[in-house]
Amino acid sequence: MLTAERKQLVIALCQELIQRQSYSGDENGVVERMKQAFEALTFDEVFVDGYGSILGRIKGNRSGKALLLDGHIDIVPVPDESKWTHKPFGGEVVDGKIYGRGASDMKGAVSAMIAAAAFFAADTRRDFAGEIYVSGVVFEECFEGVAARKISERVKPDYVVIGESSELNLKRGQRGRAEIVVETFGKPAHSANPRAGVNAVYKMAELIGEIGKLKAPVHEILGEGILELTDIKSSPYPGASVVPDYCRATYDRRLLVGETKASVLLPLLELIGEMKRKDAQFEANAHFASDVQKCYTGEEIRGERFFPGWVMDQDDEFVQVALAGLRSAGLDAEIAQYSFCTNGSHYAGEAGIKTIGFGPSRENLAHTIDEYIEIDQLLKAVDGYYGILAAVFQKG
Repeated sequence: MLTAERKQLVIALCQELIQRQSYSGDENGVVERMKQAFEALTFDEVFVDGYGSILGRIKGNRSGKALLLDGHIDIVPVPDESKWTHKPFGGEVVDGKIYGRGASDMKGAVSAMIAAAAFFAADTRRDFAGEIYVSGVVFEECFEGVAARKISERVKPDYVVIGESSELNLKRGQRGRAEIVVETFGKPAHSANPRAGVNAVYKMAELIGEIGKLKAPVHEILGEGILELTDIKSSPYPGASVVPDYCRATYDRRLLVGETKASVLLPLLELIGEMKRKDAQFEANAHFASDVQKCYTGEEIRGERFFPGWVMDQDDEFVQVALAGLRSAGLDAEIAQYSFCTNGSHYAGEAGIKTIGFGPSRENLAHTIDEYIEIDQLLKAVDGYYGILAAVFQKG
């Protein structure tokens, strides 16, 4: 299936996607290159939505299920290029590795998915029942799953394969993520006369101490629903000679299957209520963070930072069919779960679509200096996606 010519096509496409810087909100260069690839590889349709995500479609000769190979095309920034041994947007090939920001997270996987879908369609002469979609989703690094909502709304897939790094193993779930803002409110005063005010930072310190005593829930597969303090700010800032009347702390909460917005906030709101009853000067609240960003299309993307967890049953038919497809492609894949959040938060967590993860490279290479992908992993990922497509769309 993977001829020398096809291998070079995949490697070159991965290099070219890396060479096009695509920070969140600036993905248009990669979208343009993906559009060229879709057209050159004779996809039946190419579509770009309002957020700027791109979607390629291949239609089989017979009607059937729709399978989406999902990848994101935005990358995290490179703060200091001087720390890189290889240019972050060079796409250099050295010792069997392709270097650059996004190589593992996840332009390698996107390249492999585009190629695998095209090769499968060509080899079968489109003699399969169903439709194959490949997505390049924007703003995933900021809003896991938010831009994906437009994709699933258009495609309505029966199956989704998330292409995040899995070391060529099959992932059947992930913890979700929530960003929780906790605020305390005080009364300003001159720091020479602090008793005339109420110091919001002292109140926050008390609240943080009590939050630290809360027990995190545990899931038998996904593990602990961690609640971790990630930053704290007071106001006014700088607060020269002023007792701060406001303090804001942000917590990262890892979400488990079945947790809702209400159930996640409830322990914090109950704790705040209890502290209010004990201290007449204690004023606080808790809510989920939200954000608004501008896409390169000019459209705004917005969302509350609550991205659900999900897990597929190991014996689910799609999981087992995909696993068989990977093994038929010569991959010794194991079933596991992601340790981080993905677009699966929407597809599986919100929309209830049968979803798995499969991708090349290691999870811990994402967002690192001198990020790279091994060419061997990249090419085996093409085999893996091809194997999944063959297993799902087998003739019958």
